[in-house]
Amino acid sequence: EANAVIIPQCSHIPPGRRGCLMETTVSPNKEELVIRPLHSGDIYTSFQFRTLWETDFTRENKVSHYRLFPKSLGQVISKFSVRELHISFTQGYWRTMQWGQPYLPSPPGAELWVWFQDSLTDVDGTWKELTNVLSGIFCASLNFIDSTNTVQPSASFKPLGIGNVTDHQIVCTENLTPWKKLLPCGSKAGLAVLLKSEKLFHSSFHSQAVHIRPVCKDDQCKTTSWELRQTLNVVFDLHNSGQGKNEWSLFKMFSRTLTEACPVASSSKIYIDITDNSQGEQFELSPATPLLSQAVVLGDRRTFSVYDLTQQITFGTICNVLKLPVTYSAHAGDMLRPLLHAERYVAGYGLQTGEIHTLMYNNHPYRSFPVLLLDSVPWYLRLYIHTLTVTSKGKDNKPSYIHYQPSKDRVRPHLLEMLVQLPPNSVTEVTLQFERALLKWTEYTPDPNHGFYVGSSVISSLVPSIVAMDTNNSRERPLFSSFFPSKEESSYFVRVYTEPLLVNLPTPDFSMPYNVICLTCTVVAVGYGSLYNLLTRSFQIEEPSPGLAKRIANIIRKMRGVPPL
Repeated sequence: EANAVIIPQCSHIPPGRRGCLMETTVSPNKEELVIRPLHSGDIYTSFQFRTLWETDFTRENKVSHYRLFPKSLGQVISKFSVRELHISFTQGYWRTMQWGQPYLPSPPGAELWVWFQDSLTDVDGTWKELTNVLSGIFCASLNFIDSTNTVQPSASFKPLGIGNVTDHQIVCTENLTPWKKLLPCGSKAGLAVLLKSEKLFHSSFHSQAVHIRPVCKDDQCKTTSWELRQTLNVVFDLHNSGQGKNEWSLFKMFSRTLTEACPVASSSKIYIDITDNSQGEQFELSPATPLLSQAVVLGDRRTFSVYDLTQQITFGTICNVLKLPVTYSAHAGDMLRPLLHAERYVAGYGLQTGEIHTLMYNNHPYRSFPVLLLDSVPWYLRLYIHTLTVTSKGKDNKPSYIHYQPSKDRVRPHLLEMLVQLPPNSVTEVTLQFERALLKWTEYTPDPNHGFYVGSSVISSLVPSIVAMDTNNSRERPLFSSFFPSKEESSYFVRVYTEPLLVNLPTPDFSMPYNVICLTCTVVAVGYGSLYNLLTRSFQIEEPSPGLAKRIANIIRKMRGVPPL
């Protein structure tokens, strides 16, 4: 069934609390920084800030005390009857085969998906007003989100939202500044001190996100709280930045050092992944820390060195001089390929027809599992749904569930959802032909020859886990390992985004309007100018001026008092 790959809901939710994800917590505010050296020589850093708000809009009509929860977001939740809100701004593409799976995936550009409460009646009107409000809060062009680039999936994102839209934008420092203002300590103390715009945006990959959702306060889930989780994922390529790969530190990456811990944070830690460096053959921590922690992340058990910033001794002696001399050998251990990977590209030639190819890789040697594919295609690419083919290992692979909503020109995009079983150790290819439409000349972008972007495909699945997952909600579990809870110990939830497509459309000669304007202006100037002169000019008869001899004679006659000739 289609729900087989959806994130399971809380198993102890009483009636009337559908959609609450289990997350047993004690501390209202936590902040974490995870540093993972990659085998490619890059450095992956992931910030996570979590703030809890103990209130329930379903029971209270008006809330006036927000404590550490941002008032701007609290008013958005209250006014627009929001159950969950997820927004991300990403610059660059996450290279899964080189970097592995991220802790929290996001597509290139901007993504916004929201789950409204059941009491809301006018979803379309509320969605339009919500995007305009969020556009002002985050200083982004989210107000361009409308029905032409919005879809309502029937199976994908079912537990977390009803609308998914991907809009490609350029992430800039104006998006980071309002994001930092939502933090309890802003950028004045704690891990947020490291967030320097110049360094963050001069990186191979940068993604910032805000996630708001209700979570359970206890195992019985009798009461709920609102969780605000702000994440920031950055991949630093120290070689391209001119810093070299032999040694790196917090100051080299961020050009700042930690000055003081956030006073309102009950937990502030730095995790450094040392799973592939158990013997210290690849890099060494200087100074080292005796605190070690293990966590199951994305189906794999990882080991971390922990630096606790709430301890004054640790904070003052270790965190400011944290260095990792990286000495990767040429034959360093190859990173395990992710069990689920996807790619997408456009095939064909010319500017009339083409094909969209989506490749889904199941790298598990002996287990198959279903995946849910969500594809949103703009209306100006007219799909031929009868050409849809799904093949695995050279044989047809019939999807067990298909939902297709055709597009309407200038109204809504195509929506295609499929549930496909991926055989073990295989590549499943989804092919779909399309025809390019000819737009009106006012609908083209300022750089039409660059092409038009098509949003990433979304693939959701419960992937078999290498180790048994802990389904019990631990109070001390790190933030980066508990965003997608699961009820099954043998699998974990994964969401994968493919590359965005760049499609060229038939482009008219935009010099012709210029030529027409010039010719029209010339005709108007000549024709109208002549007619205007004829209508407004006055004609008078003037006698020709007398010759020189006659003028001299008249002067003499005038002197003698004789009338002129």
